[in-house]
Amino acid sequence: MVQHYNAVVIGAGQGGSPLAITLAQAGRSTALVEREHVGGTCVNEGCTPTKTMVASAKTAYVDRRSADYGVQNGPVTVDMVKVRQRKRDIVEDFRRGSERRIARTEGLDLLVGEARFTDPKELEVRLNGDGETVRLSADDIFINVGARPANPPIEGLDAVPAVNSTTIMELDVVPEHLLVLGGSYVGLEFAQMFKRFGSEVTIVQRGLQLLAREDADVAEAVAEIMREDGIEVLLATQARHVAQGEDRRIRLTVDTPEGERTLEGSHLLLAVGRPPNTGKLNLEAAGVEMDKRGFVKVNERLETNVPGIYAMGDVNGGPAFTHVSYDDFRVIRTNLLASGNATTTDRLVPYTVFIDPQLGRIGLSEQEAQAQGRNFRVAKMPMSYVARALEMGEARGFMKAVVDADTGQILGCTILGIEGGEIMAMIQIAMMGRVPYTALRNAVFSHPTLAESLNNLFATVDT
Repeated sequence: MVQHYNAVVIGAGQGGSPLAITLAQAGRSTALVEREHVGGTCVNEGCTPTKTMVASAKTAYVDRRSADYGVQNGPVTVDMVKVRQRKRDIVEDFRRGSERRIARTEGLDLLVGEARFTDPKELEVRLNGDGETVRLSADDIFINVGARPANPPIEGLDAVPAVNSTTIMELDVVPEHLLVLGGSYVGLEFAQMFKRFGSEVTIVQRGLQLLAREDADVAEAVAEIMREDGIEVLLATQARHVAQGEDRRIRLTVDTPEGERTLEGSHLLLAVGRPPNTGKLNLEAAGVEMDKRGFVKVNERLETNVPGIYAMGDVNGGPAFTHVSYDDFRVIRTNLLASGNATTTDRLVPYTVFIDPQLGRIGLSEQEAQAQGRNFRVAKMPMSYVARALEMGEARGFMKAVVDADTGQILGCTILGIEGGEIMAMIQIAMMGRVPYTALRNAVFSHPTLAESLNNLFATVDT
């Protein structure tokens, strides 16, 4: 027997769950297939648990710095079992909330199992538990299966107990020395987090800079913050071989600009990218096209090459952020339920790297504006010029904005500083409203706030 639905959503992530609920509420019979846990990467292995642990690490960091603020304190110790339990409790609370919303939605069936296509309109789902297989057909099918941590091709890796961005959060002890392979968002957040918990940390980045997509001055400032925090940063360094000795120490052999070197650590974190979870979907049976990395190809309306099949979130190869996945849901909702014409074309995609101080980004970077041949000017100011940052004892980093020289419109900004993501969001709102930089330069903001720094930042456009 084949159970027919108006819609089947594969994956209960931050795009899939709200879409399934919305379709069911609109009167469309809907099945939501989830192989592991409701909430997707964000709730279970990404945003929620990592930022919960970042908060614990920040507390340890501030506690150690208490004397800088005139507050005397004793030695700081970190109980990783309690840090982990706090993380688990918050994740469980968030997940349960998502499960309750799904359960109380009429016309929505949740199937816990692995889905695979058998043709463009039909799926097999092997249910968890008893392994029973059910067959589903649907008018529309939505792929929201996300991505997973990658294993790099390093000799000896199969014999070493490495951790990834998911399993590292289950450690019950503070690593003595954490080797971090990868210098992008994930690697940097965990590197600083575990340094603050008390680990020695070494970052191994094969590129010439951290955060490959950022301007060189931003990447260098981030590297300097890591080094100031006591983290060893190795750039232009390629991992070649890894092994674990009888003493259980991990030895990572790398090629550096100065020659070969062997790094020793107690733990190895792999943070070198996230391939899509398309391997078991049998997309060939549906005729759905993928790129060479396995990401599902979509157009600006998130439609695949097969009518009635859509892909949303990380699996379609777009920016891998929760807010992008949720906006993918809004695009599909608008087009299917409101007869709209929403697209992903030219949408502003902000992001924040939750190192401390934060790195917030929106729009064009300086190097991107140059590549596009724009006539632009750059506003730049160190955070040490911001009174509120000095008062709070965190004045590292800088603010940088790119402004169109002809129109005065803000093209983008990078805020590396305390609450950088929040300051960036203010500039994003100005960009959305097409507010010229002069409005922020001349605005009256409350003193002393971080917001008032925009006065001085945009004053530098004219200097």
